[in-house]
Amino acid sequence: MSDFVSIIIPSRNEEKFIGKCLDSILEQDYPKDNLEVLVVDGMSEDKTREIVEDYSKKHSFIKMIDNPEIYTPFGLNIAIEEAKGDIIVRMDAHAGYQNDYVSKCIHFLNKERVDNVGGIIKTMPGGKTTIAKAIALSLSHVFGAGNSYFRIGSLEPQFVDTVFRGCYRKEIFEKIGKFNEQMLRSQDFEFNLRLKENNGKILLVPNIISFYYSQPTLWGFIKHNFTDGVWITYPYFKFKIEAFSWRHLVPLFFVSMLFFGFFLAQISTGFLLLLILFISLYLAFSFYFSFKIAKRQKDFIFFFILPFIFLARHVPYGLGSIWGAVKYFLEKYRAIDVKGN
Repeated sequence: MSDFVSIIIPSRNEEKFIGKCLDSILEQDYPKDNLEVLVVDGMSEDKTREIVEDYSKKHSFIKMIDNPEIYTPFGLNIAIEEAKGDIIVRMDAHAGYQNDYVSKCIHFLNKERVDNVGGIIKTMPGGKTTIAKAIALSLSHVFGAGNSYFRIGSLEPQFVDTVFRGCYRKEIFEKIGKFNEQMLRSQDFEFNLRLKENNGKILLVPNIISFYYSQPTLWGFIKHNFTDGVWITYPYFKFKIEAFSWRHLVPLFFVSMLFFGFFLAQISTGFLLLLILFISLYLAFSFYFSFKIAKRQKDFIFFFILPFIFLARHVPYGLGSIWGAVKYFLEKYRAIDVKGN
């Protein structure tokens, strides 16, 4: 007999993608009698709620729940409380899923006796432009995603530090707690870090596949990367949460080296030469990887576009990481100042 599964999907203003997400769930080969879908909506201001309500009228196992706190971790925890399933599959409204996604997650969760199972994501362009496609390509490459195996892929199943969203037994949330509501971003990574600290095992299976739609515009991509950077350092200082691995700190190192390099270059010609060497090495790697991608795509427009896309990935992320630390110390100073007055 199949396990009863609760799919939980936090959403807010996802009218462009929530239908695609729910359609991919309807196409799952997992028995619908043993499935419930909980869309926890953060009080969307577009047509997301209308779309979900329309699906729930047609399919009784789809249900919408309000998340008055708006943010993702609150929605996830509301859904976990409401879930009837012994197994929780965390999904993203901004993605679609291969039709055997759920069944494979359950299969490997049971077979391998692990605590979290996930697969790889195939990053899809969020729009039809060349820029949108370049953004998607950058997020699927090691130069844009580091050693994030769920993004860059893997040849065989392996234990990892995190996966895209994930499939858990509900009892794990009773054991180590639910998602940290202080983590408005990066809550999945923080939860998986906590899971590993409690001797949990996280398995990435490359033939479990989902399709994630990346930012469609360059400006949206820049803003998204900046915010991601903030939520690497800010929770570390604010909540003492180490919600990162080394790959998350590389942009911070890169931007810091640029800042210090420009400052020291004013003092010494030697430091100026080191700065030029550092920038030259970065550009060499950027153009080399851009060339490889353009060759694979058989479209050399990407050779000229991708270096700018990689820069839009690394610099805003690094600046966001710096701002995350500055933001904490500004808040701390203001709090001390208010108490002092």
